[in-house]
Amino acid sequence: MKEHILIVDDDNDILELLEYNLSAAGYDVLGFLNTKHVRRVLIEEKIDLIIMDRNLPDIEGSYYVEMLRSKNINTPVIFLSAKNSTEEIKEGFLKGGDDYLAKPFDIEELVLRVKAVLRRSRGDVKELVENVEYRDMKLDLNMHKVQIGKLDIMLTNLETSLLQILVTNKGKVLDREFLLKYVWKDAENIHPKTVNVAIKRLKEKIDPAKSKEYIKTIRGVGYLVA
Repeated sequence: MKEHILIVDDDNDILELLEYNLSAAGYDVLGFLNTKHVRRVLIEEKIDLIIMDRNLPDIEGSYYVEMLRSKNINTPVIFLSAKNSTEEIKEGFLKGGDDYLAKPFDIEELVLRVKAVLRRSRGDVKELVENVEYRDMKLDLNMHKVQIGKLDIMLTNLETSLLQILVTNKGKVLDREFLLKYVWKDAENIHPKTVNVAIKRLKEKIDPAKSKEYIKTIRGVGYLVA
């Protein structure tokens, strides 16, 4: 069965380029020049991946993704944007992106990134079949959420995998290379700050008051759940 990719980009030439190449790579592709109908499609159709521009006419793309995450729509997102400073890339990840590619871009690299993100997503469905408990936290691996007390917190596929690997290796300091291998599956061309940003976003979700310190940062070494 073909996987379905939804693209939002206000540049019609880029949209047609993406539609052509991703269709040729074996995906079903839907293209939009703005976000007007995107949420409805995500609710009504099975979409496996979103490729999202940030400079859109109706809303800044990362803020739109943040809104989707707040509505418990956790479809993986690759940002494709001319916003390419370190701070802008970090912002994209913090708003809910799973990967980020700056314009101008190489179409072959984009296809590789698409394959990597979809591979991670498929792995979540096949492998994460049991719940994981830690302290007052219960991680529902199938529903991609964590229950802390009476509060349910929705997670992205990436955040679910990241929290699972940290909790199941509690007591061990996991370095960036380990997390890249087992969470990102050694995907090509991952931005150097991807792990740091993903950990920061996860910590802010599960411990916004910074009072429980589920995940400790061991400076210069890695991350620890203990």
